[in-house]
Parts: sequence; C-alpha cells; structure tokens
Amino acid sequence: MEETILQKILQHHSQHHQQLDLFAVCVKRNPQTILSLDVILGIVPLNAISLCCTESFMRENVVEQLGQMQPNDEAKQKMIDILKRVHSEDENESVDEDDVDDGNQFSLDDLSAEEMKKFQSTIASGELSKLIEPWEPWWLKPSARRISLSSEGTQLVQPVHQKDITMPAQHSMESGHSGDVPAGPETPIPPICKLTSTHPSPLLSVHLVDVVYSYCFTLRLYNGDWHSDALGAAMVLLSLSNVLGEGGQPESVSDVLSYCLEQTCSPAYRHAGGLQFGMGLLEDITCLLNLGGPAVVCLLCDLQRLIQAAEEQLNLEKPRKVKSDITSKFKLATRKVYFLMCWVHEKSGEAWSSLAAIIDLEKKSIDATNQGESRKAMQVSSKESKGKILIEEVQ
Repeated sequence: MEETILQKILQHHSQHHQQLDLFAVCVKRNPQTILSLDVILGIVPLNAISLCCTESFMRENVVEQLGQMQPNDEAKQKMIDILKRVHSEDENESVDEDDVDDGNQFSLDDLSAEEMKKFQSTIASGELSKLIEPWEPWWLKPSARRISLSSEGTQLVQPVHQKDITMPAQHSMESGHSGDVPAGPETPIPPICKLTSTHPSPLLSVHLVDVVYSYCFTLRLYNGDWHSDALGAAMVLLSLSNVLGEGGQPESVSDVLSYCLEQTCSPAYRHAGGLQFGMGLLEDITCLLNLGGPAVVCLLCDLQRLIQAAEEQLNLEKPRKVKSDITSKFKLATRKVYFLMCWVHEKSGEAWSSLAAIIDLEKKSIDATNQGESRKAMQVSSKESKGKILIEEVQ
C-alpha cells in the first residue's frame, strides 16, 4: 500500500522527486511506519526525515553513481597521485610536529621576525635571568665543612647515587660536578718531591689565589653548570687566569687581585656584575681557604676535570689548525693544576687560614680605596656644578 501511494505521489509531484526518494528510503527501512496521506501530499520536509534514513539515502546514491562511472587509466593515475601527495604531506607534518614537541629540531630560525624581535627584547631587558634558578655554590653548603680526605689524598667516602649506576661511562666526567661538593681524587696524590727535584716556589700560594678566583668566577658565570659547555667554560677560565692562561708569575696577592678584578670589569665580562661581582668573589676565596686543604684539593680536582672535558670537546669540534694552540694551553693548565693539587695536599691547615686573612685585608683595602675615590668624585662633581652656576650668574 505504501509503495502504491508513493507511485501516485511521484506521478503528480515530480518537482519534489528528491524529497520523496528520501522518504521512500525511510519507508523501506521502516516498513512498519504509518503513513499519513495528508502528510505525504503536503510534501514531507527534509528535516522531518530521520538521520539514519538520510545517511542511507546518500550512501546508496553515492554507491550507485560510483557504479556507473567507468574511469580510464588517466583518471585512475591522477587519483593515485593525489592520494600519494596528501599522504606524504600528512606524514611530513606529523614528523615536524613531533620534532618541535621533542625540542630536537627547534632553533632561532623557526621564529618569525616579530617573535625574534620580542625574544631579543626580552634578553636585553634581563627578564630571562629571572627564569634561571639561583645556584648555591658548593663551598657555601654545610656539607663543604665536612670534607675529609685520606692521607694519600683520596676521598674517604665515595657516595654512590642511583643515577650514577645507570650513567654511561663517557659521562663520568660530568658526574664529577654536581650541586654538592665535587668528588676528590680517585687515585693517591703523589708527594711533591716526585714531581720536581727543586724546592717548590714560595709564590705558589699567590698563584693559587689566581686559580681559585678564576674557578669561582667561571662557576658563578655558568651558574654551577660548567659541563653544559666545558669548552666555553675552560676558555673563560684561561682568559681570566694569568697563571693558567698566560703562564704568568705574579709575585703578590695584591698583583693577583688587581689583575683579576681588572679582567672582571673588562668589556668582555662586565655584564657579570663588574666590581661588585669581583668583590663577592674575594669572599668566595676567603670562604674556600677557611674550609681547609681538602676543600681546595676537591676544587682543583674539579678544575682538572673541567679542562679535560674541554679538551675532549675541542677534539670533536675545532679544526686541527685552530685546536693545536688551544690544546697545548689546556695541557699546560692541566699540569699546573695537578702540581698545585699535590702541593696543597702537603700543606698544613694554618697556611690556608693565613692566606685567607691576607685576602680579607686586601679586600678591605680595596673597599676603602673605592669609597675614598667615590667621595672625591662627588666633591669634584659638586665643585664643577657650583662653578657652572657662578659662570651663569656672571653672564
């Protein structure tokens, strides 16, 4: 009966053929549906048809149209090319997104011009420094007061951490420096008489101040993380240390501090904090020396690891002509540091407290000089300003 009604409707209402075909599908899918002739003759609106009937109608039409198509080889090839191109684009886009998410392929070149401008502005304003967690030097921690070495200079207790067990062997140098006290020597320190037949120079304590200052400067500049760029840290160290970088032979603590503070205030390192930063480093040296010989030995051992790691990095990065000169400097610096380590190990604790007292006196002298010069500068500025006023009044 339903099909008869539909046939009559199709004969009289051909202009509504699409709607009725759609409704016919609904009838076939739901034969139990009670049809109202008034509703049918009123032309059933599309929105009255159920969603499942609509989908079925569209699917049947598509299948029917596809069945009637007879594509040639050229059309098939075009379709295959389109599908390949779309698949390739989707695959590349997915790989790019994965790289960005992993942070493997991201660089400054990925930034737009506007993003680069904002990034440079943020760097210039110093806002990025707020994101860096302040580093607490190991020599200021309570554990530094409990450093103990054997009579041969090796560390009495070798702490083993879980992360050290699974760490590859090639990263053993990096594990030597952490947030805590750096590890001491792994092998016994030989007596100084086995390294030289002559009596050690009395100026070694002066040279030690130069080396310790340069070490503290480098670690604070790199926020304690020298192994993130061992080569860069070592180059900073050599450029700052007259003893390690230039083979200098300073003769007094005053000479050492003058040279180091001058380097700290130079255009190359002024951004670190200038004179105020340098005066803080003098306090670091005093603190380290007051900790005693074992702390200084651990410092020199860490410094030796830094230079050795830099030498390994240099062999992988720099061309042969460039690295030959730097490599020789690294080797000389390593030998100098090792010699100082052996010498420090044999000295008594009183030597370090006396040297710390000398540095403290030098620091106070520098402070007094700077304050005096500041007062003179203020007086000169005041006189000049008064002179200008008098000249203006005469005119």
